[in-house]
Amino acid sequence: MIGARSPLGLRRARALSLPRPALRRPRLRTLLLLALLAVVLAAGWFWVRDSSLVAVRHIEVTGIDGAQAGSVRGALDEAGRSMTTLHVRRSALETAVAPYSIVKEIEVSSSFPHTLRIHVVTNVAVAAIERDGRRIPVTSDGTLLRDLPAAKDLATVPLRNAPGGRRLTEPDALAAVAALAAAPASMRSRIASVATTKSQGLTVQIANGPAIWLGDRERLGAKWAAAIAVLADPGSAGATYVDVVAPERPAVGGLPGGAPATGESDVPTPPAGTAATDGSSGATAPGTAAGTAAGGSTDASGSTQTTP
Repeated sequence: MIGARSPLGLRRARALSLPRPALRRPRLRTLLLLALLAVVLAAGWFWVRDSSLVAVRHIEVTGIDGAQAGSVRGALDEAGRSMTTLHVRRSALETAVAPYSIVKEIEVSSSFPHTLRIHVVTNVAVAAIERDGRRIPVTSDGTLLRDLPAAKDLATVPLRNAPGGRRLTEPDALAAVAALAAAPASMRSRIASVATTKSQGLTVQIANGPAIWLGDRERLGAKWAAAIAVLADPGSAGATYVDVVAPERPAVGGLPGGAPATGESDVPTPPAGTAATDGSSGATAPGTAAGTAAGGSTDASGSTQTTP
């Protein structure tokens, strides 16, 4: 029949004419129950976090020894026992060790249920300054460890004025400290003094040995490597100074029986008579004359260099 609807069309028409069910909103009671549950869980967490069930009972302190070790451990132990392994207050631990300059920083971790582990990173002194009749150790960044005694083998850095704060501020003093910090520990203990001179810049005096001319504070690692190589060369024995201002071209001066140095310097003038010079203050490059046993080689500029 014309105009008659198919059964499928009738079903679609009925479906479109039926009212859609309204979305049900959460009841107020459900919301209140959920909120109460959240409060209970939060309160339970805070109770457990600070309860004796997880109280710190064992404290392991590592990384420190020496004169202040006992005091530092005691301060950390006292502060740590007021905490739990679920609520470690790092700021309280840092405050506890703040009076001790040996402490650079602390690393903290906890193990459930009762153990707190603290590793102390200590400041390392590389030099000393002298003020009011006592020597004060200094770290590589110029920090003054005022509450610690300076070791006898630390070289003393000269100062024009007494430092007023926790760190050195004089440029020459900071450069001297940087030079000492860059030296290998085994060499650092042999250094008698360090200063900045007008002619050679940073100058390090080895106890019962030569002076080492470093120049400025750039490339100190390379300069120390060159100086150590020269000092290890038997041909450099008896030199009064080692010039590593240009670490690629180290030179020595004042070898026994050498020619007199012609340049002016603030370190002792080498004795007379060098066999060959590199043109700077009459310095003999390792590998020439007395240094031939080390196997010298001459570069394009005519300077002689040591072959390790």
